[in-house]
Amino acid sequence: MSTAESSGRRGDSLGSPIGPRFRRPQIDADTFGAISEDIARFFGTARYLFIQTALVIVWISINVTWAATRFDAYPFILLNLAFSTQAAYAAPLILLAQNRQADRDRVQIARDREIEERQRATTDYLAVELADLRSAQNDAATRDYIDRALERFRKELLTELRDIAARDEDKD
Repeated sequence: MSTAESSGRRGDSLGSPIGPRFRRPQIDADTFGAISEDIARFFGTARYLFIQTALVIVWISINVTWAATRFDAYPFILLNLAFSTQAAYAAPLILLAQNRQADRDRVQIARDREIEERQRATTDYLAVELADLRSAQNDAATRDYIDRALERFRKELLTELRDIAARDEDKD
């Protein structure tokens, strides 16, 4: 048994690792996704296109007209490199934003389906209840039936009251 093993310490010998020398940075996927969506949204605006066009015009103007300040001569290799770098970062950011939107759409579609199923169940329940009420109404007295019955009863009552009044007059 070696001295490192007997002492219980790790990393004393060259044969045992001492662990990672650096830690990976922790990246919050939601925060990174939100930032990428903001960038992708900005890339799709007229403001961004105007700013980019103005920068290109200034860049080319400086490099074509002022010989003393030419930092990127005619084929504008540095400008092309900047556009390539921008495109290399913009494309994945836009794809990430689209994927996040697709995930949100899937969740929203699932919610919509649940709501639709509940509404359909409620509609079916109400349809059954309405059918039960209609069938029960066939056996029940309707308002018109009650009105006609009350009118007959009123007429009979008036006739009876007239007969009673006529009999009372005959007795006097």
